[in-house]
Amino acid sequence: MNTEGVGAVVRTVGVEEELLLVDPDSGEARALSTAVLALAEKDAEGESAFEPELHRQQLEFATHPCREMDEIADAVHRWRAEAIRHAADVGASVAALATSPLPVSPTIGTGERYNWMAERYGLTAQEQLTCGCHVHVSVESDEEGVAVLDRIRGWLPVLLALSANSPFWQAQDTQYASYRSRVWGRWPSAGPVELHGSAERYHKQVEALVGTGVLKDEGMVYFDARLSHTYPTVEVRIADVCLDPADTVLLATLVRALVETAAREWRAGEAAPDTDVALLRVASWQSARSGLEDRLIHPRTLRPEPAADVLQALLAHVRDALEDSGDLKAAQKALAALERRGNGARLQREILERTGSLRDTVAECVRITAGQEAG
Repeated sequence: MNTEGVGAVVRTVGVEEELLLVDPDSGEARALSTAVLALAEKDAEGESAFEPELHRQQLEFATHPCREMDEIADAVHRWRAEAIRHAADVGASVAALATSPLPVSPTIGTGERYNWMAERYGLTAQEQLTCGCHVHVSVESDEEGVAVLDRIRGWLPVLLALSANSPFWQAQDTQYASYRSRVWGRWPSAGPVELHGSAERYHKQVEALVGTGVLKDEGMVYFDARLSHTYPTVEVRIADVCLDPADTVLLATLVRALVETAAREWRAGEAAPDTDVALLRVASWQSARSGLEDRLIHPRTLRPEPAADVLQALLAHVRDALEDSGDLKAAQKALAALERRGNGARLQREILERTGSLRDTVAECVRITAGQEAG
C-alpha cells in the first residue's frame, strides 16, 4: 500500500505519445508508418517501443514505467529522437501535432482490427487522424484504481487545456485550441463518465458496453480516464500530444500527483464529487475551445474562472503529493514556463502569424518536437 509523507512509495508512471509523420518539404502528413515501424523493429534490442496506430500517417511509442520524472524526460526525448531517426531513413519527418495543420486524406492501417473499425464506423474512423498522449500511473488494485477514476474526473478538462495542441484542421483555423478532442469525441465510448462507485460496477459497465456489439472489444472503451486493460494502471487519455516535450513531462507529473491525491482521499474516506456528466462535458468543451487563453471551468465551483487561477488550483490540490514525490519545485517551474510560452495551440498560431505559412508552421513544429527552439 502506498503511504503518505516522507518515505512514501512513489507510484510508477509511463507515457504513450502518438506522433505525426510529415513530408520534410511540404509539411503534409505521409502514410509511412509501416516502413518506419519495420526499421524500428529491426533496430530494436528486445521489444520495440513503437506500435502502429489506426492511420498510417502516425505512430506511437510507449515508455517503460518510471519512478523519477527525469527518467520520463529522458525516455520521451529518446523515443522522439528514435522516431525522427527512423522516419528520416524513409524520407519523412516527425511532428508532435495532435492534428495535421495541412489538408490530408488519412489512410487506414492494415489488419483485421483496423478494417473492422473502418467498416463499422465509416467516416468517423476515416477522419480520426488525431494524436493524443496517454499517461499510465500504477495502482495497487482495481478497487483503488476505480476510486481514483471517480475522484479525478473534474480535473481532467484542466489537463486538456494544458496540453491543447490542435488548432488547425484541413488547413483551417478551427477556433479551438484542441480540435482533436472534438474529433475524438465522435467515438461512441469517448468522454467523461458517471461515478463508478466500485470496481465491480466499473467492470460490469465495460462488459455491458462491449456486449452491445458497438465496440469491438475492451480496448475501444475510450473513457477520458480508465483502468488499463493491459497494465495495473490508471490510464489518463484526455490530453493532446504535447508539442514541447517539457510539457509531456509536466503532464505526467501532474497526472501522477492527481492519482496519488485521489488515492489518499479514498483511503481517508472522502467521498468523490458527484459532478454531473453533462457539466464535465461542458468543462471539456470549454478547455478544448480556449485552452489556456481564456477562462476554464473550475472543478470546485463549476464556474468560469481565469485559466491561470484554475492551473494554480490544480497545483494546490496536488501539492502534498508533489512534495512527497520531490516534484513540487520542478512542477512549479514547468507550469510557469508553460504559462509564459503557451501550449502547442498558441505556439502553432504564433508561428503561422509570423510566417504566414502552414508549411512553415509544420517545419517549426518538427524542430520543437525534437526539443529545439522555434526558429
